[in-house]
Amino acid sequence: MVSMTDSVLSLQGLNHRYGDVAALSGVDLEIQPGEAVALLGPNGAGKSTTVSILLGLLDPDSGTATVCGKAPRAAVSAGLVGAMLQDAGLPVNATVGELVAMFGALYPQSIGTKEALAMAGAADLAGRKTDALSGGQAQRVRLALALVGDPTLLVLDEPTSAMDPEARRAFWTALRAQTADGRGVLFATHHLDEAQAIADRVVVLAGGRVVASGTPAEVARLGGQNLIRAALPDGVPAELLALPGVASTHLDPDGRTTLRCSDSDTALRALLAAYPDASRIEVRETALEDAFLALAEGGWQDGRPAAREAAAAIADTAARDAHRASTESRTANADLEPIR
Repeated sequence: MVSMTDSVLSLQGLNHRYGDVAALSGVDLEIQPGEAVALLGPNGAGKSTTVSILLGLLDPDSGTATVCGKAPRAAVSAGLVGAMLQDAGLPVNATVGELVAMFGALYPQSIGTKEALAMAGAADLAGRKTDALSGGQAQRVRLALALVGDPTLLVLDEPTSAMDPEARRAFWTALRAQTADGRGVLFATHHLDEAQAIADRVVVLAGGRVVASGTPAEVARLGGQNLIRAALPDGVPAELLALPGVASTHLDPDGRTTLRCSDSDTALRALLAAYPDASRIEVRETALEDAFLALAEGGWQDGRPAAREAAAAIADTAARDAHRASTESRTANADLEPIR
C-alpha cells in the first residue's frame, strides 16, 4: 500500500483526441487512499478514455497520469491496480476457485484465493463452474479477480450491472470494507443513487471535460436547493418561472410539474397562492439525478463555478443566521434583571 498521505491516482491536464474528436480536454482527477470516487457522465463523455489511460492501455496526447507514484503500465505490472471491467468475460471449463488462484499467481503479491473470494462476498462460489454463474454472481467473481493481487487502486466499470437490489447492497458493503483498509476506488456507474450513497466524491465528465466535481451533496446542489413537484392542471410555464424562489421548471412524464427552487419555502407559498387547486404536492432535497438533469438541460456547461457560488451562499446564510441568533441572545441577556 502507498502512504496514506500520497495520492493513489493523479491525472493532470489530460488531453486526447481521436482524429478530429477531442475525447479529453484538460481532465484533472485525484484520488486519496481510502477514498471512493464516482465517475459519471453521458455516453461519449470520455469516461472510457480516462479509464484506458489510467490502466496503461492508452497514452494521452498530453498531460500526466500517475498511479501510486508510478506510470500506469508500471503500476499495473506491479499489481497496484485491480480492474473490474463491465465487458470482461470469464473463461469457461474452470471453477471459480481455480480461476481466482490462476489470477493470483500472476501477481507479485497475492492475498490468496480464499481471502479474495471472502472479500468479494463470493466464498460460496469457489467450487462452481464459471459458465454456471448468474449475472450478479459473475460480477462478484470479477471483483475477487480484481482484489486477489492486493491492489492499492480498484477501478470498477458499471460494477453492479445485472445485480438485483439485494445483491447490489451486498456488493457495496463488501467494497466499502476495502476503502476502510486504505484502498482507493474509482467506479463508473449509471446508478446515480449508488454514487450518492457510496462515493466520497463525484466527478462528472461531459464532452471530455470535468463539468462538476465535489461531494455528492455539493454536486447535487447544482439541481437547486430543493424541488417541488405538483399536479397543476392550469399551470403556465412562464407564470411558474416568475414565482419567487423558482429557478426553473419542467413537465414530468407523470403529468406533474417540477420546480427547481432557490428558496422552496417561498416558492411553495407563492405556488399555493397562485394555484390553490394544486395537488399531489411533493417537496424534497435535490439528488445527484437532479443535478445530472440540470447539467444536461444546461448543455453540460461547467457547473463548478455555480457549485462554489451555491456553497458560498449557503455558508453566508448560515453565518448571518448565527450572527442574528448571537445578537438576539445578547439582547435577551441584557434585558434580564440580575437575581439577588
